Amino acid sequence: MPLTFRQVEFLLAVAEAGSTAAASRALNTSQPSVSLAIARCEEVFGQKLFVRIPGRGMELTPFGQHKVAQMHELEKQARWVLSGGEGTPEFLNLGVFSTLGPRYAPQLVRRFMETRPDAEIRILEGDLQTLFDWLSEGRIDVALLYDFGVPSNFAITPLMAAEPYALLPQGHRLARQPAVSVEELAQEPVILMNLPHSRGYFLSLLQNASFPVQVAHETGSIEMLRSMVANGFGAGLLATDLPDGMCYDGNPVVRVPLAGHPPPHQIALAHRGAAVRRPVVQAFTAFAKAFFTRPD
Repeated sequence: MPLTFRQVEFLLAVAEAGSTAAASRALNTSQPSVSLAIARCEEVFGQKLFVRIPGRGMELTPFGQHKVAQMHELEKQARWVLSGGEGTPEFLNLGVFSTLGPRYAPQLVRRFMETRPDAEIRILEGDLQTLFDWLSEGRIDVALLYDFGVPSNFAITPLMAAEPYALLPQGHRLARQPAVSVEELAQEPVILMNLPHSRGYFLSLLQNASFPVQVAHETGSIEMLRSMVANGFGAGLLATDLPDGMCYDGNPVVRVPLAGHPPPHQIALAHRGAAVRRPVVQAFTAFAKAFFTRPD
């Protein structure tokens, strides 16, 4: 073999950490050892795997992204072989969008593993752009996310419609209505999710109104958004299916549908073409479709 498994491990660590220094700390080894491993990998492949950018570390070239995806597959195969497994490898790395993860991923994975007790499922959380990067790099096999902004080179399996709704503090004048219009909501200070793609989506709903949008606060946490709404900092917008109820600090928040039924997005699975051929990915995809059809 022209490369050792240790050199492959160094390569994957640099791809994940973004620098040889960070990779060496993660692997508890010297930085020169990591740099030599990368140089050896590039020598074997005959092409550059990384672009070295001063002040920003190391970024994968398009060729490097392709090779790292293959190396992740090799790593999975090696783990399975060395574990003494027989038959088809039953491992799956599941990426989950951070706002969807707590609502669906643990229960989905638990129920799937009850049907496939030999499967090994690893859950990794990230925002949408991070999930797209992980899919491209082969770090995850499939991602549970919303279907907006998904690059065209990924296959999509729709699972369930997700309609956006307003969040209001208990006692707010709009909280007593059966539905709230974007015109009414745009007149309130708004708290936005500021995750990549999410912010633009929710802003687009409000920008159809004739009033300028008043963004009061932005956050990357659903529970922070819910708590700020409950404490009167503004109105919120979400698409994750969460019921009315108490926030972490004990204050209540009220969910109100948006009038006019804006076009819903889909909760979906995204995956690369090569991953779909693996039986465990096919089984998980089929199970997820049934799970979201009958989530209870």
